[in-house]
Amino acid sequence: MHNGYAVIDLETTGLAPSYGHRIIEIGIVHVTPDGDVERTFETVVNPERDLGPVHIHRLRGADMTGAPTFADIAGDLIDKLRGRVVVAHNASFEARFLHAEFERLGHRSPFKQASTALCTMRLAQEFLPGSGRKLADCCSAYDIELVDAHEALADARATASLLGAYIGSSRQDPRWTTWGTRATELRWPGLPSGTAPWTARRRSAGTADRTRVDVATDRLPAVDGGAEATLYAAVLDRALSDDLMTANDADQLASFGREFGLREQARADLHRRYFADLVEAVWAGGVLTIQDHIQLERVARLLGVTDDELEHAVHSRQPARMGARSFSAATQAAPAPVAEEPAIDLGEGSIVTLTGEMRRSRTEIEADLARLGIRSAPNVTKKTAVLIAADVDSLSGKARKARQYGIPIIEEDVLEAALAAAR
Repeated sequence: MHNGYAVIDLETTGLAPSYGHRIIEIGIVHVTPDGDVERTFETVVNPERDLGPVHIHRLRGADMTGAPTFADIAGDLIDKLRGRVVVAHNASFEARFLHAEFERLGHRSPFKQASTALCTMRLAQEFLPGSGRKLADCCSAYDIELVDAHEALADARATASLLGAYIGSSRQDPRWTTWGTRATELRWPGLPSGTAPWTARRRSAGTADRTRVDVATDRLPAVDGGAEATLYAAVLDRALSDDLMTANDADQLASFGREFGLREQARADLHRRYFADLVEAVWAGGVLTIQDHIQLERVARLLGVTDDELEHAVHSRQPARMGARSFSAATQAAPAPVAEEPAIDLGEGSIVTLTGEMRRSRTEIEADLARLGIRSAPNVTKKTAVLIAADVDSLSGKARKARQYGIPIIEEDVLEAALAAAR
């Protein structure tokens, strides 16, 4: 039995409920077992404390006037999750906060452990090998538009689209059915529903300004070290993009390290690799500005990067590597090579991806490729041999990802010439 999925995203006052942080917004998208969106829900939540980084989530005290508390909507929330596979991007984050909020009410959440939910960030290692961790990076591989980031419903919508892309590329995978069965067996607290209406945020035309360091976190590569290192790096991503931590909050990072089972030396090594990748990603956007210097200095203090490493990073015209497996600034900045000859060298088993509106239907093109033993994938990964584009100067997420990975981009005409020659 499969009742579908409940994709959830939370906005919060900070990173750790153990430090008193609370949920301030909930977005939920119901998705069918086949990956189609059914309906959406959203509400702001009065945390009964200060709201944290207002400049990021753009929720202010006035938005909380008349807003329900978590206790007010807990029963309705359970009704929207019960029986469905709970899905989130970096599910451990949502799991921690939901567990803490239910615990405040004297109840246990079956969602305490991320293993009871489906995590699209973890699944990216399988469906998007070589991709980064952040939702924006994963979405770009499928040309999924992420608008109004840092709004719970917007992020939940993007995560739902990402889930749909995963399902669409592996419909026969028995794990989807298994997850559906497990979801029906979870025991949720019995709380009354309908005690308060859900209240959507008041929207304005403005969006949060993003710094170059924030943008750079969208492009950071995967880290080595297993699931524990990935979860910890995801905390760093969120802390930096949401501007949630200062050097005085380093003890919060240490507590996350202990929670994820990272030894201190492994955590220190990960800090150095992470900082190296971050600096290279910022350098990819051009010469560092004074504001970049200030932000990178703050990050260095938080991560315990030495003064020498910091000095080299911010004052060198070449990104600091510090012995790390680093993100390639040259690849990020340079356009992908474009084939000039009317032929492409793709062998049987090669993987290609299409982007843009082609003159022929994608179904026809993919069928022609399949007859040559060439597989079409819906997303760009490091295994992609070539991206076929209606416009080689495309600004699509797939094209950006191809340029990042150094994957050749060719025009539709080049492909058609190659197919004609093979007939």
